[in-house]
Order: sequence, then C-alpha cells, then structure tokens
Amino acid sequence: MIELDHNRIPEHIAIIMDGNGRWAKKRGLPRSAGHAAGAESFRRAARYCRAIGVEYLTVYAFSTENWKRPEDEVRGIMGLLRKYLDEALRDMEKEQTRLRFFGDLSLLTPELRELCERAEERSKNYPGGQVNICLNYGGRDEIVRAAKHWAAEGCPELTEELFGSYLYTADMPDPDLLIRPGGETRISNYLLWQLAYAEMYFSDVLWPDFDEREIDRAIAAFQSRDRRYGGVK
Repeated sequence: MIELDHNRIPEHIAIIMDGNGRWAKKRGLPRSAGHAAGAESFRRAARYCRAIGVEYLTVYAFSTENWKRPEDEVRGIMGLLRKYLDEALRDMEKEQTRLRFFGDLSLLTPELRELCERAEERSKNYPGGQVNICLNYGGRDEIVRAAKHWAAEGCPELTEELFGSYLYTADMPDPDLLIRPGGETRISNYLLWQLAYAEMYFSDVLWPDFDEREIDRAIAAFQSRDRRYGGVK
C-alpha cells in the first residue's frame, strides 16, 4: 500500500497522456480502441485527483503536431472529445468541476468550439477543482502567442511575472508535478514556460493502464523529493 502525506498533495499536476496507440497494438486492437481506453483513464484520473485534493489538473489531449496523424485517427480523437464534452455538460452540476481549454481552438469544428465555450462558461464559478484540457496546443506556440499579445499592448517593460500573465495559465500556479506515462522521457513541447521548476515523473506504464495506484506512485515520488527551486538547503 502506498502511503501519501495528504498535507503535501501537489496543488497542480500536469499529465502527458501517452501510450494509447501502443496499448492497442499490444492487444491486437485498432488505435481507436487505445484512444477510447485512454479517455476512460482520463476520466478516472480527473475524479481521483479531485478526490485527493489536487486543485488543478492539466492534461495534454491533442498537440499542434497531432494533426499529422492519419485522418481517421484524428477524426476518432475528435469524436471522443465530443463525447466527453457532451457528458461533461450533462453531469456538470453534479461534478462541480471547472473546465478550461488551452490552445488554438480555431482549427476545431464549429460544433466542438461551441461545446468547449459552453463548458467553460457554465463551469467557471464552480467551487470544485479545475481541469485544463490542452487542445491543438504547443508550448512554443503558446510562448509566441504570449509575445504577440505583449507586443500588441505596446511592449510594456517585460518581467517574468508580466509575461506569465499572457499565458493560458495566467491565473493559476505553475505545475508542481509533471507525469508522463508510456516510457518516453521528454516533455514534447508541453508547458515549456510553466514546467521550469516542476518535479518530473516518468513511467513505463501506458496511459490506459495508469490507474489511481499509479497516480499515488507518482505523488509519493514527488513527496520524497526536496524542492529547492535553484537554491541550496
């Protein structure tokens, strides 16, 4: 049994949901089955993180590079997103979780954009935790977007705090912990600014198999570390 210190639960966890395709391949299933299983894993993770006191959960759902995947795979991922949003809107009053979407949503269909906007608007004042879903998101793209907004406002004297106010995460703390299942050990253009001092946890477990116990393992690893933020203790 994994014992967690519930007084030291990360306030903000970021997850790269990796390994859906390989999970399906291992089972002789189409990649679409892996994405469907990954969507269920995301639902479980969001509920569990909220239950243990994580205030912010940010997940990498679809990157700016993912458009290069086969058309039928992209279409399947967008279908799962639509299903998730329909269910989220249906259950919103019960769940009381705020939803935010980070990324350039202009490339989504009008239907999906409208669902994202409705979900954000309806949930914005809920008292529960917050789930941020990164769609058509790239860390470099976010930084360029922030720089353009800064320039458009007349280029006021730039500080780290001011630049951070132009990012999608302007009104929330940076992630304390990055979790990447799936066996890869890179951050893949994800939250490049915000992850400067995050603790990182990499696991060989594929995302569809990343259950509550695996989240506990990641948090236990986080709690075992001494965070110095570049200083000396």
